[in-house]
Amino acid sequence: MTLDYNSLLLALGLSGACLAATLAMSWAVARTELFLLTWAIGVFLIVVYVVLYAYYVDHPGPLLGAICYVTLLTGLSALYGAARQFRTGRSPLKPALIANGLLIAVAVPPILMGYDGLGFTAENIAAALLVSATAREYWLGRSEAPGPILGLSALYAIIAAGFVLCAGVLVWDGKLVLGQAPQNWAEDLSLGLSIAGMTGIGALSLALNHWRAAGRHRAEARSDVLTGLLNRRAIFDLYSPTPMRQFSAVIAFDLDDFKSVNDSYGHAVGDKVIRAFAEELAAAAGRNDRAARLGGEEFVLVLNRMLPERAEQLAERIRASFAARQIVTEQGAFACTVSAGIAFGTEAGASFESVLRLADKALYSAKRKGRNQVATRHVRLVK
Repeated sequence: MTLDYNSLLLALGLSGACLAATLAMSWAVARTELFLLTWAIGVFLIVVYVVLYAYYVDHPGPLLGAICYVTLLTGLSALYGAARQFRTGRSPLKPALIANGLLIAVAVPPILMGYDGLGFTAENIAAALLVSATAREYWLGRSEAPGPILGLSALYAIIAAGFVLCAGVLVWDGKLVLGQAPQNWAEDLSLGLSIAGMTGIGALSLALNHWRAAGRHRAEARSDVLTGLLNRRAIFDLYSPTPMRQFSAVIAFDLDDFKSVNDSYGHAVGDKVIRAFAEELAAAAGRNDRAARLGGEEFVLVLNRMLPERAEQLAERIRASFAARQIVTEQGAFACTVSAGIAFGTEAGASFESVLRLADKALYSAKRKGRNQVATRHVRLVK
């Protein structure tokens, strides 16, 4: 092997070590993102592989070769698991272990039996499959942050192409036994691609982590802490700039006698009641509808493109479902009720604020009539 090749190995090892440290520190700052830790473990194992392989170059042997490739495939399996964990949020252990076990079972035995040429070919194919699967996981999750994720997917695909080239050259040479580490132009090119890819992956991984953190902060700023629904600011920002659509409805809700709940059971139980109603509201809302907590015991549900009679049926179903729900406390179970008012934006120029005001008027009408009921404000709004 030439000094240039050893220098490439050193560069890859240093690049990987820096990336592993960066990912580990990023995880330490935001421990909710467990995929960063899995990612760091995978990169660290690849750095260990580079160190072992550098030694193997000068001291080839079946056992050391097998150890090298077990380490490489385990590291790549961890990277695949991290990508899957990033996309799905679930534990990557099972799919990563299955992929790792199957590929090691195919790639390592030929090396141990002395057919290192065949083993190197199988190892490169196995590595290409793992890296390609990693690229696919990021591709499937590209909607969250298209720029960084598409970049990551492309870089992993380029690294996979390098492994494919290495396997192709070995197949072309047709040697089952090499007795040393492969020496060809594809190995040099693959190392160069891996170094460039590792550098780019490091930069994009930081960008992706910052993107996700910023998105989480934006979501927190728009969400009600207690219920997880949209907050008052978010619902007004969403609907205030544009007129309501024809047949859109706004349903205003207010929990009945909520002050007496706090006085009798305490604010912790009051919070439990609010969360219970929020669950009813969220469960009833359609995919294009938006539910929000305006503050205190006041809620709103905005229905898009819904006919008046359907809106009234939905409001009544929410009211009845909540009234039948038992709130369990240490002092015993009890039920709460809610009143609702509905208004409709039947003209293209009707603003959200104007329709909400009419829904509030209908709500107070329901309160005056005895609570635990739905009132509708049938008013045609004009520009």
